[in-house]
Order: sequence, then C-alpha cells, then structure tokens
Amino acid sequence: MLSVALSTLRTRWATFAGSFVALSLGVALLAVTGLVLASSQDAPERRPERFAAAPVVVRGQDTLRVSTPRGVRTHALAQPRGVPVTTLAVLRGLGPVVEDRSFPVRAEGGPGDLVGHPWSTAAFAPYVLTAGRAPRADDEVVVSGGWAVPGTRVRTDRGTVRVVGAVSERGFEHAVFYTDARAARLCPVSRQAVVDADATAVREAVRGSGARVLTGNGRRYADADPGRDGEAVTAMNALFGTAGGVTAFVSVFVVASTFAFSVAQRRREFGLLRTAGAAPGLLRRMVLTESLLVAVVASTTGCLLGAYAAPRLAASVVEHGLAPGWFTVKDHSWPYQAAFWTGLFVALGGAAAASWRAGRTGPVQALREASADPEAMTWGRWVFGAGLLLTAVVTLGAGLAGDPGDLLHRKTYVSRPLLLITAAALLAPVVVRPPARLLAGVSGRLPGAVGMLVGEGAAAGVRRTAAVAAPVLVMVALTGSLLGSTATLDGARAVEIRQRTTAAYVVTAPDGAGFDARTLRRLRGVPGAQVWPSAASEVFVLEDGPALIRSEARAADPGALAATTRLPLVAGNAADLDDGSIVVNEEWERHSVGGRVQVWLGNGTRRTLRIAAVMAVGTGGNGVWVTPANAPGAVVDRVDVALAKGADSGEVSTLLRKAVEPAGGRVLSRDEWLAAARPENDRTTWLGFVLVLGIALLYTAVSLVNTTVMATSDRVRELAVLRLAGATQRQVLRLVGAESLVVVAVGSLLGLAVAVLNLSGMRWALALLSVSAPIELPWAAVGAAAGACAVLAVLASTVGAGFALRRPAVALAGTRE
Repeated sequence: MLSVALSTLRTRWATFAGSFVALSLGVALLAVTGLVLASSQDAPERRPERFAAAPVVVRGQDTLRVSTPRGVRTHALAQPRGVPVTTLAVLRGLGPVVEDRSFPVRAEGGPGDLVGHPWSTAAFAPYVLTAGRAPRADDEVVVSGGWAVPGTRVRTDRGTVRVVGAVSERGFEHAVFYTDARAARLCPVSRQAVVDADATAVREAVRGSGARVLTGNGRRYADADPGRDGEAVTAMNALFGTAGGVTAFVSVFVVASTFAFSVAQRRREFGLLRTAGAAPGLLRRMVLTESLLVAVVASTTGCLLGAYAAPRLAASVVEHGLAPGWFTVKDHSWPYQAAFWTGLFVALGGAAAASWRAGRTGPVQALREASADPEAMTWGRWVFGAGLLLTAVVTLGAGLAGDPGDLLHRKTYVSRPLLLITAAALLAPVVVRPPARLLAGVSGRLPGAVGMLVGEGAAAGVRRTAAVAAPVLVMVALTGSLLGSTATLDGARAVEIRQRTTAAYVVTAPDGAGFDARTLRRLRGVPGAQVWPSAASEVFVLEDGPALIRSEARAADPGALAATTRLPLVAGNAADLDDGSIVVNEEWERHSVGGRVQVWLGNGTRRTLRIAAVMAVGTGGNGVWVTPANAPGAVVDRVDVALAKGADSGEVSTLLRKAVEPAGGRVLSRDEWLAAARPENDRTTWLGFVLVLGIALLYTAVSLVNTTVMATSDRVRELAVLRLAGATQRQVLRLVGAESLVVVAVGSLLGLAVAVLNLSGMRWALALLSVSAPIELPWAAVGAAAGACAVLAVLASTVGAGFALRRPAVALAGTRE
C-alpha cells in the first residue's frame, strides 16, 4: 500500500501540490498563532513609572466595589475620587506628604500629549535636572523631552510660561512641571499622594476612607493607564486568534475540495484497480495513505516556516504598535505539536469523504469515455451543505428573535458568515448551474463558435466549474461580508448621529482634555449663540442577578437636550430629566417610565433615580443621559451651539473660534461635525481584517491555481480534438482563458449573493433596533478580489493548456488518463 501511494504521489505530484502548499501555510500560521498566544502569557510584570522611587502612594477611590449574593463585583471608575482632605491631614501626622496632580496641557510647538504635574513629584520617577533650575514662580515651568530649552517663552492653554529647566526623558510621558502652588490652582483635586511613612501605619490611617495604599510593584497603579499593556495583549490575541480560526476554516476547505476533485478525476483509474480485483477498502486506505504522506511532509515544513516567521512577525506587530514594546516570541513546544497534529487531522479529515467516494467506484468506471459530470452532488455534500445552511438560517432567526444587538458584535459578524459561506461552497455543484446556464446563454449570442463553446463548457462540466468557482465564492463572500458588515454598521451609526444632532455648531475639546470655566464663560458671551455644554461620564447598574453593567453617559442640562439633541425616545419625555432622574435605553433590565432604579455614578456614589424617558437601543451607542449633578468629576468636553433667531451664522462661527482658541478647541458646523464623527474602524481592527482577508486571498490563490491546473490537465484530449477540428493554438488558449473568466464570474456572482444575504441579516437586526440604514457593499474591495481571482484563473488555465498543447494534437487525442 505504501509503495502504491508513493508511486501515485510521484506520478500525480501536481494534483497534490495545492494540498501540500495549503497545509504547509496553514500549519505555519497555526504555529505562529500558538507561539504568539503562548508568549503573551509570559508578560513581564509591569514596573512603576512615575512613582518608582516613592515610598508609599495613597490613591483615592478609583474602583467601584458592589456586594452581591455571589460575591463582590468591581469596575474601574472613569472619575476617581480624590484623597479626602481629612485623610491627608491624618497622613501628615505620620510623615511628609506630597500631593500629586495631573492635568493636560496644550503648548505651541509642544507634543500633543503634554501633562502637567507639581514639581515636588518629579523626584519620585525620578526625573533629574539636565539643564536650568526648578520652577519658583507661577509662570515658570520645567519640561521633559527637549522640545523647549531653558529661557524659552511658550504659550499654553494655561497661560504663557517661561521654561527655566529641563529634565531627562523617562519614555512614558511628556511632562510639564509647575510650582506646587500653581499646580494646585490648575488642578484643585489631588487624586493621589506620596507618604514617607511606614506602610502598615498608612493603611491603618486610611481605613474606611475608600483610598488604596500602593507599595512595591503595586505603585504602577498610580501611573496613567496602567492597564494599557493588558489591553494591547488582549487585542493582539484576538487578532491572531481570528486569523488562526480563518486559517483552519479555509485550509480544511482547500484540502477537502482538492482531494474530492482529485478522486473525481481518477474514477477511471480506480475503476481499473477495481477490475484488477482491488477491494473498496483498499482504495480508501490508498487515498488516506496518500493524504497522510502529504500531511506529514507539509506539517513538518509548516512548523519550520512557523519557527522562522514568528519572531519576525512579532517584531512587526511591535513596530506597528499592535503589541507592547517588551513583546517577543519565546520558545514553546506545544504550539508546534498542536500545529503539526492539527495539520495531520485536517488532511485526514479532508480526505475522508474523498476516500469513501473512491471506495464506491465500480469496475464499470474503467470503461467510461464521456466527459460530462454525472452525480456532481454526493449525499455527504447534500447532508453537510443543507445542515450548515439550516444552521445559518436558524441561528440568524434566533438572533433576530432574541437579541438583535448580538448580531452587531464583531465576534458575531466575523464568525457567522463562515456558516453560510461553507454551506454555499458545499452546495456549489447545485448553485453554479443557474448562473452558469445564464452566462452560457449570454456568451452563446456572441459571434463565432468560441462564445458557444465557452458557455456550454462551463455549463456542462458542472463538477469542474464548481471546483474552480468555489474558492472564488469563498473569497468574494468573505470580503463582502467582513468589510460590508463594518461599512453597514458604521453607516447605521452615522445615521443615528445625524438624526440626533440638531445643533448648528459643535465645539469639541482636545483629546483627553476639557473646557474650563473661563472658556465656557467666553463661549456663553458670544452674541447670537445659545450654548449647551455636556460632559462624558458613566453609570453602573446591577442586572441579570449579580452582573455589574457599565453604561456610557452624557451629562447635560435638560434644556440642552431639547435645543440641540433629538433623542430616539420610545417612551417618556426628555424634558422631564432632572437631578433625581435618568434617561435610559431599552437594553436596561428596568426601563419603565416612572420606575426607580438603583445606580452607581462615575465616582462610585450610589443613587436611586427615577426613569424620565426611555430610548431605543440602536446600534449600541445610545447610553444614558443624566444631569451634571449626577456626573461628579466629569469635565465638559463638548458644547452644542444653537443660533438665536436672526443671528449671523458666519459672525457666530468666527466668535466661537476666537473664544476656544486659547483652550485648543475645535468649532465644527453641523455638516463638518457629522463628517468628523462618522464611525470608522480603529487601526487594530483594520489591520485584523487585512490579515484575515490576506490569509483568505492566499489560500484562494493556492486553491484556484491548483484546481485550475488540475481541471485543465483533465481536458487535454478535449483540447486536442479542438486542434484536430481546425482550431489554432491561440484560439484554444483564448477559449480556455474565456471559460476561466466565465467560471470566475459564476463564483463572483454567488459570492456576492452570499455577502448580500449575510448583510441582509444585519440590516434586519438594525431595523428591529429602530435604525434605518441601507446595506453598504465594499464594491472596490469585492471587485479587487474578483479581479485577482480572474487573473490567477486565466494565467493558470492558459499556462497549463499551453504546456499541454506543445505535444502533437494526434498524440494528445490518444492520451488516456
């Protein structure tokens, strides 16, 4: 058996080349994915940055803790509380106390992420003076990063200052140090303090105040965004996990389709073996042995490729900011083992159905001469194709009936299309017939015999057409579904923003900053402008038993909602909002107008509020609305402006820009705001889709080229007959190329249909969530995918036919399989 399998591999090496390449790439990508996931678990413990040299840090309450029957639930607070004044007084009795304050600073010619601190905290990093001296007056500062030298005067949103010193760069921030007195006036709330005292005594002193005592490596929680490394690792793992899932899906498809087409091509060979006395079990074992030999070599090659590629890919993701700077791929054995055995089982699983079909070959198949495709659909393809199609329909129906919002989550709209795409690929011999017949009718009307032969060849050779069209279907459907889902969802969110915004102008603060009282006074003083400020906050509620749910919140005066915002209300009146009430959405477990709900505000304060109105769920951006009294610590980051009757729009716009210029704010007209606020995928999501679609395109290329070459080699006698009938070699090559284009067109139409069906499910979900938005297909990307498939198919078919036609036509016509 082994010798027969080896002989078959040597003779039909081109048939198995596609499976070998697909498995090698799949195993390599799985090995890389496993190495990345394993290495991400070896993250070094994050060290303190700003307070590396501080003895003890006391931080105000920054975590909400809620007791439930199933334990304590916690969540970080967007507006942490400051260290209580009474607690600071007690701490001063234990030892020296340095209060820390942090606030954003905008400076002409300076970095965009400047942050201000009191000079007394510089020693805890530690920062060391490299030039000049410490600040002594309110208008004096010390800077890091070398963007300004001592003696320079700099205009900032906090006033004009003079740089009197420079400190060494620490790499984690761009700092501006003021005197302690000036920093206290610019940022009155001290959210953390450094205490030079015994840690045990400090813990005893703050007991009951809600403050945290940080020592040792725990001081890193006093740094800005201490969880950024964890978030980056989570995003990276999600990216490579999705890539690994798509790799497994497409590699199974490619290997299974290649073996199935190979068995269909070799039916006469198997018939001869059956005539010679070979039992069905022998043929099945032969096919499985062939796949096992290919899998062992391909999996080994893939592991070697993965070991070579993983360190280089890790360096690339770090360079592009998709992973923390410390991330490197380390040596782990289990990813190689998992990838190797996965490749082995994928090959055997893909060949299992083909081996069963090979065993069913009867001796009469050795006498077959017809090239038409009998029994293009097997019972296995019917069962699995119909089963996956039914599963896709049922899961979509369950989602629409149960939780339509779940269909809008990235995890769902990335994984759900794979069911329908797989079902369509399995049912390809059935679904290709209508478009193939349609295109055959169109091409048959073209002058000359080539048009008729092109269409009829594609329509008659259903198995061949399905084998070549299936990878095109997968590529076009995956491109249209993934990119179309995000485009449709972004379009729906843009519709929501357009419907909600009625302001003539929207004034926004710089990222990470807010408008101070002086800026708001200047804005309110603009003649003809009705100014309505709002602030970003958050609200927590216990739902579904012990679940602590966070909702984004906007804080605004009730008058602002009526003047500049059109909320998608389904019940109640936004004008009823006051300091004792809240506007929620239908996603909340309790959303009856007039009912009361217990919530925790953004600083952890517990309140019981009355529900004034209820909004539709929408795409998930409809959070809650509260008054400023229920958003303690939140800073105004947006100001909606309505024009008074008779006000000059141009004059108001000019005065608004002048009013926010010192704070660095932006003034946008309604149309400009809608364009700027249109949701877009973040860089990580975009790169993730590029990676997934790149893998799909690579596999499509392998499958398409391999299947096309196999299909062309199977038509050698047919092409030779055309030569003997008087066709020139150029005419035959044009025929082969044109037929490849027709088959790619069939696959593209089916892939487009699958993408439209997937996007229709999202459109129905949006309609149930009270969002009216059209389906957005990424025509450019779909066209590029179909075009790439067309180029590959034409090149593979014409090059293969060209090589075959180098022999005399008489000799080719007598060729037997």
